[in-house]
Parts: sequence; C-alpha cells; structure tokens
Amino acid sequence: MEFKRPLSPHLSIHKYVLTAVFSIFHRFTGIALSLGAVLLTIWIALIALGENYFLIFKTISSYFAFKILLFLWTLAIFYHLFNGIRYLFWSYGKMMELSIVYKSGYAVVFLSILSSIFVWTLL
Repeated sequence: MEFKRPLSPHLSIHKYVLTAVFSIFHRFTGIALSLGAVLLTIWIALIALGENYFLIFKTISSYFAFKILLFLWTLAIFYHLFNGIRYLFWSYGKMMELSIVYKSGYAVVFLSILSSIFVWTLL
C-alpha cells in the first residue's frame, strides 16, 4: 500500500441485522425456487419421454438426499411466500415499527416451518 490512508470497514466487522438476514434469505429462496422450477420442468419432460426415463427419475427420487432437497424446496416456497406478503405490507407503509418488523420476521420463519411440516405430514 503506497498511501497510509485507512481502509474502509469490511463486512466482517459489521453486526448482522435481522432484517438484512431475512432479506438475503428471501433472495436465496427466490433463486432456489427458480432452480427448483427448472428441475420440475425436467421431471415433467421425463414423464413425457416414456417409461424408461421415468424409471430413472423414480430411482433418483427414492434417495433420502433427494427428499431432503425437496423438503428444503418446500420450505423455500413457504418462506418466500410469507416474506413476500410481509414485503407487500411494507410497500403500503404498514407494520414498519421495529418491534413489529422483528415479530413478523419470526412469524414468517415459524409459519414457513409449520406449513412445510403440514404439507409433508398431512398431505
């Protein structure tokens, strides 16, 4: 370093803010849903191609790791849905008080987990 000027603060020294974490997860779940939609399209194409291709998919889908990924995709669907509804309220200037923001963030996580478990156990 030629100049003796201080460096700007790096992200690692900043405190994680819960609203930022929820926002980042909202973006990650959006990406995961896009990738899941591509895989869903491939699954439909395999069904359309015939029995041999469907048997390949059936073999892959019987693995436990596949079921975990599918559960995580279900969790991402519900998280993205409930957090998107929360963002819609914010767009209208509702529920913007800091205490309500934190409570609604925890509610989004709780409802996402509860909905995913509901889908996987009861349906």
